[in-house]
Amino acid sequence: MAMDQPPASQPPLPPAAYAADAAAVAARLEADVQRGLTAEQVAKRREQYGSNRLAEAPPIPLWRRFVAQFKELVVGILIVAAILAAIAREWPDTVAILAIVLLNALMGLIQEARAEQALAALRKLSSPMARVVREGSQQVVPAEELVPGDHVELEAGDNVPADARLVRTTELRVQEAALTGESEPVEKNADAVLEPHTALGDRRNMVYLGTVAVAGKAGAIVVATGMATELGRIAGLLQYERPEPTPLQRRLSELGRVLIVVCLVLVAVIFALQVAPPPIGRGGEFVEVLRTSVSLAVAAVPEGMPAVVTIALALGLQRMARRNALVRKLPSVETLGSVTYICSDKTGTLTRNEMTVREIVVGEKRYLVEGAGYVPHGAFRAAALDGPPPDASSLAVVSPADAPDLLDALTIGVRCNNAHLQPAEEEGVWQVIGDPTEGALLVAGMKAGLQADRAAEVLWEIPFDSRRKRMSVVVRQEDGSATMFTKGAPEEILPRCSSERADGNMRKLDEARRQEIARYGAEMAGRALRLLAVAYREKVSESPTHDEESDLVFAGLVGMMDPPRDEARAAIHTCRAAGIVPVMITGDHPATAVAIARELALSSKESRAVSGWELDEMDDAALAQQAENISVYSRVTAEHKLRVVKALKSRGQTVAMTGDGVNDAPAVKAADVGIAMGKTGSDVTREASDMVLLDDNFASIVRAVEEGRGIYDNIQKFVHYLLACNAGEVLFMFLATAAGWPVPLAAIQILWINLVTDGLPALALGLEPPEPDIMQRKPRPPREPVITWRRGAAILLHGSLVAAAAAVGFYIALFVWNAKLPEARTVAFNVMALSQLGFSFACRSQTRTMPQLGPFSNPALFLAIAVSALLQLAATTLPFSHGIFDCVPVGRDFWIVIVILALVPVTVVEVWKLLAAALRRH
Repeated sequence: MAMDQPPASQPPLPPAAYAADAAAVAARLEADVQRGLTAEQVAKRREQYGSNRLAEAPPIPLWRRFVAQFKELVVGILIVAAILAAIAREWPDTVAILAIVLLNALMGLIQEARAEQALAALRKLSSPMARVVREGSQQVVPAEELVPGDHVELEAGDNVPADARLVRTTELRVQEAALTGESEPVEKNADAVLEPHTALGDRRNMVYLGTVAVAGKAGAIVVATGMATELGRIAGLLQYERPEPTPLQRRLSELGRVLIVVCLVLVAVIFALQVAPPPIGRGGEFVEVLRTSVSLAVAAVPEGMPAVVTIALALGLQRMARRNALVRKLPSVETLGSVTYICSDKTGTLTRNEMTVREIVVGEKRYLVEGAGYVPHGAFRAAALDGPPPDASSLAVVSPADAPDLLDALTIGVRCNNAHLQPAEEEGVWQVIGDPTEGALLVAGMKAGLQADRAAEVLWEIPFDSRRKRMSVVVRQEDGSATMFTKGAPEEILPRCSSERADGNMRKLDEARRQEIARYGAEMAGRALRLLAVAYREKVSESPTHDEESDLVFAGLVGMMDPPRDEARAAIHTCRAAGIVPVMITGDHPATAVAIARELALSSKESRAVSGWELDEMDDAALAQQAENISVYSRVTAEHKLRVVKALKSRGQTVAMTGDGVNDAPAVKAADVGIAMGKTGSDVTREASDMVLLDDNFASIVRAVEEGRGIYDNIQKFVHYLLACNAGEVLFMFLATAAGWPVPLAAIQILWINLVTDGLPALALGLEPPEPDIMQRKPRPPREPVITWRRGAAILLHGSLVAAAAAVGFYIALFVWNAKLPEARTVAFNVMALSQLGFSFACRSQTRTMPQLGPFSNPALFLAIAVSALLQLAATTLPFSHGIFDCVPVGRDFWIVIVILALVPVTVVEVWKLLAAALRRH
């Protein structure tokens, strides 16, 4: 599908703006850093570069979507059968078959109504307005009017309107999680000059379209707009990623091709035998032979299968929605059940995307903090400092009121803070306004009962500085004195401390003790905890001075992390039991990614962890060879994620990709099943996905896998049922032709059986609850057909039972009791229909009998059989229906034979299950 591109005359943008200083970038773009562009320059560049907006592909016309519904091979069989019926002037059959074809096309069209909206969602992420300096004055203009060389101004809360090289920064921090997967705001520095090929997440001197400034201020020169931005490149990846058929679509297509061959061969053989003159054939009339051929064609094709598959998947969709998994693309309900790999983003998927204090070290004690996320409830448990912390559940709960050193450390975190908390939509949960790290300190304080605001009067403040790596505030205490609270990097705070608070007492902090605290910090950092040191100084000056940040009292180390979701570990364990390999793909730091993976038991001793720059060293063939042994990918870009998904698919794996950020969207779209987060996910990823988790819960994926496997099992069950019934009809018609009998069933009778009496039980089989061991099975081989050779043999055997029952009934009526042909047809019609209804009970499981499954565990099947039986009786007994279905009334003796013969197939199959189970036990 074509995409609108920027004008052909657009010159190339400056390469690697992050690898040159700001002045050089401005010179390349002929931009004045102080005064900005002139109106004339803006007009010329807009003509050259185009608008600063993402291109959108035109939608597929409705008529093309409708025509595409007729490309299924099974539908082609039905159309051919309808043409043959029309040639034979069997108008009721023709109308009925064409009605089924049109109904199936309409259902497919409705299911595809919400397709290809990813680019429209991407456009919503573009900033609507931007502050720009032009001709020496600051202006507010629509963001789409920006051009390369424009000087834009940014401050906290602004959406970045284009890709830009920073020329000036003041404590700027940018939230890039939606683009790179980095969970923490990234500190930016305009003075940095980076190496070529620096990873996207490490480009500290650049800001990108689709990200958000959360703190500080900056000035920047625009270097890329529209489709030339990083966000635009992702849009291009989305557009040019061609969707592949799902496993179910491939298998049904294979089944359709087999049915065509069987249908054509059978019709051709029987047609030849009927038309050929004696002694080779019977020398029948052309019209009568054509009528028989249409009946055979209709009998060979399960007309109801496309509709039943679609409806069964739709009902599965409704069940999954009730379990917080919203499926956007119908076939993915089944595909999820065949997944062998789940490639999951870390931030917001495996973790909460909420920075949380996990551990506090004060004096000689370590306190573990319970209660992940922005929930103001939790517990503090004391642990020894020697070695890694033990399981928290084995430790005693400590009240912060009884641990004054802990309370002092938490108080410093709350007071030395510029973030705010406000109630979130979810009851009992808070939302952080400001820096997530400071928000984590506020929440930790609230867990200890502290007020999460500056209750004390702030006299003055030394803000955080990337060079100083610390922040201090001076507040007036209740006694009127001024106290400084300081937090920052341990390597910056410890040298400025002369004493330490421990066990409620003050003690001198010598060099040996500093090194000991540094070792504690290194051990915590090795577990991917982000470290802050907190300190204070009493009785300082009430006037601003940097000299006061000395002679501090060390209060402790605070370790924090974006914590794993509580339910993620159990979900990963269930995935492994089900034969599914979980893989983490994130833009975060390697140490953080590996630590989270180990905490979740996602990685094993045999698995590897690789980074984005290591991926750059691999070609696609090398990656494909190693992909199945890699469990963690860190510092990756959108292209890397796409390559990983493609590498796994090239190895024959069925891949699901979960994610929430913009950077996840191409891989989500390329995966067999793309899964987006509904609450925190970006619009682009939701629209590119096959399924959306409404509760952002990784465990919902496991429930969706279980549902998907159950749905596929049910599809196999009702396809088995439909094909066995159709095989019975074909074998019956073939036997009658070979034996020289009259045509035993009319085409309208076969169509009625296939669509009405078979359709409802088949649909009810789609509602069968999953079998108990379904999540202990290994995933199906990706290329396994819907009908294996073993199941195909069972279908023929079961079809033979149905055919034998109908043939015996027809023979008894026509040749033993010398009934007329309409009576014999009526007997055969009823035996065929009712035996198939009874046989549906045997299709509930391949190994368990109906009593073992529970007679009423699927009440829908009982209802379907009852309704179908009543419809069948109405078709053969009501006077007005006789002419339509070519039936006549039959006596009691005929009905006794019908009932006995109808019970034979289900009885034989159920008894065989018992015998097979007994043989397996012995």
